[in-house]
Amino acid sequence: MPKFVALLRGINVGKANRVPMADLRALLTKLGYTDVVTLLNSGNAVFRARKGTQAGHAASIAAALSEKLKVDVPVIVKSAKELSAIVGENPLAGQATHHSQLLAVFAQDNATLSGLGAVESLVVLPEQFLVGKHAAYLHCATGILESKAGKALLGKAGRSVTTRNWATLLKLQALVGEPDA
Repeated sequence: MPKFVALLRGINVGKANRVPMADLRALLTKLGYTDVVTLLNSGNAVFRARKGTQAGHAASIAAALSEKLKVDVPVIVKSAKELSAIVGENPLAGQATHHSQLLAVFAQDNATLSGLGAVESLVVLPEQFLVGKHAAYLHCATGILESKAGKALLGKAGRSVTTRNWATLLKLQALVGEPDA
């Protein structure tokens, strides 16, 4: 049975959109997902599903969050195979000495991902921003909170995407394990 990663945007940041991870695990289990595991307190879940598409899972999870927990946030779901590709295709990974300064930017579809090119105009050297096949990558050499591009992705301009720092992404990859064939 294939594994997936659900990435919720903007939960448990400040006082808004509070979602206890136990509640998220219970919600995913009620939706029929199995082997549900969460990582950290920021809306990362790994699960298995017998059938369905990534976009379908994302829509189901977002609807259930809204209905059951009264939290309206974008949800992005990636397969284990795609997560592995996202890690493998990052050309900036070797340059980032601090994993907290390297972001992977997730979008549910390629059109949204392609539209992230506008963020490049906000990049100030020594920052780097690249849009790959499966994700975009932002290296904020002086820190994410100091980066205009980082702030844009974390703010309203990045409303339809979500980001994870490289350390979190590597932990998610370890939780997923080897992608299913």
